[in-house]
Amino acid sequence: MPAPSMPSMPDTPSAPPSLLQHRGAERRYDSPIVATAASRDGQSLCALTADGEAVLVNCEKLRQSEEWQVVELHEGGICLATDSQPGSFLSGGEDGRVMRLQADGRSEELHKGRGWVDCVASTPGNIAFSVKKDVHLCNAAGDETLKVLPHPSALSGLAFDAKGRRLAASHYNGVSLWFVKSRDAKPRLLEWKGSHIGLIIHPRDEAVVTSMQENELHGWRLPDGHNMRMSGYPRQVRSMSFTPRGRWLATSGADSAILWPFFGGGPMGKPPAEFARLPGLFVTCVAAHPREEILAIGYEDGTLVLAETAGLPDDDTPRLLPLCQGARSGGVARGAISTLAFSAGGEMLMFGTEEGYVGVLDLSAGAQAAPASSPSGSAPV
Repeated sequence: MPAPSMPSMPDTPSAPPSLLQHRGAERRYDSPIVATAASRDGQSLCALTADGEAVLVNCEKLRQSEEWQVVELHEGGICLATDSQPGSFLSGGEDGRVMRLQADGRSEELHKGRGWVDCVASTPGNIAFSVKKDVHLCNAAGDETLKVLPHPSALSGLAFDAKGRRLAASHYNGVSLWFVKSRDAKPRLLEWKGSHIGLIIHPRDEAVVTSMQENELHGWRLPDGHNMRMSGYPRQVRSMSFTPRGRWLATSGADSAILWPFFGGGPMGKPPAEFARLPGLFVTCVAAHPREEILAIGYEDGTLVLAETAGLPDDDTPRLLPLCQGARSGGVARGAISTLAFSAGGEMLMFGTEEGYVGVLDLSAGAQAAPASSPSGSAPV
């Protein structure tokens, strides 16, 4: 992969206050943050710790970290997702429970079993979760199991397509694609040998992509099942996100954000775009803005930036907006960014780290502006 020259982050302790300090807040908890999610109504955000605590943030009290609510949900937290209902979340844990958490802190147990709950997902009409080799497909209320879908091995990823009509589950040797309302008990199998450790569906249902154990991606074009291989990563890809119209698939796994083109016949035979390279730092997490051509990029030292993708591939020097600095550039030693989530409209951004930090930023136009001494080269948000 080529190595484009990118702007460097401020690297001294005397760097000006970060945007996080002006437009957000952060707080440290006792265990790593494993997942973040935003409610469908755009009013709240949630983070899940490895100890099984949920951190609830009301967007109106985003900067008042003392007002963030902590709710004990699991004996070991594993997964978190937006719920079917407008203002709530779904979580799964090592205790075999699936929990529904309301924005006001009330919680309800939807499932209790013996196996770990590894994945949760939802649409406005259904929720789904995986336990060992099975996916449980339920109604939106969570009080009726519609189907139990068996698989050949344990599940590593679970996602509905954009219209909620199909449900994809990744496992050893490929992906099973189920039609939610079909009476046919057999899935469409997308086969590729090996361990698939993550899953994402194209926002226009054009492809399914998995991350592999072997530092590469594998994909299938859904119309014809054609295989797509995307390789060359120095590390495993632990984070993937499609830009809102599906032109680019952004990923972690390298010392810059890697974006594969899903247009013009790509990604096969097309080189990926690489940007936001910070010297000596690997990208650990990415999240595309839900509406704009903007990408949030987190690094292994806790640095977080926004980058424009609208000019790609012709403009290989997109504008960067630093949000907060990590340990290697004079900032907080908050550990690697492990999870990112935009609010439904993209006005808020939540991040979590491996050292237990949860941070939230207000990116809306009405938020308090950063002072004149803030980093230059900012992109409009």
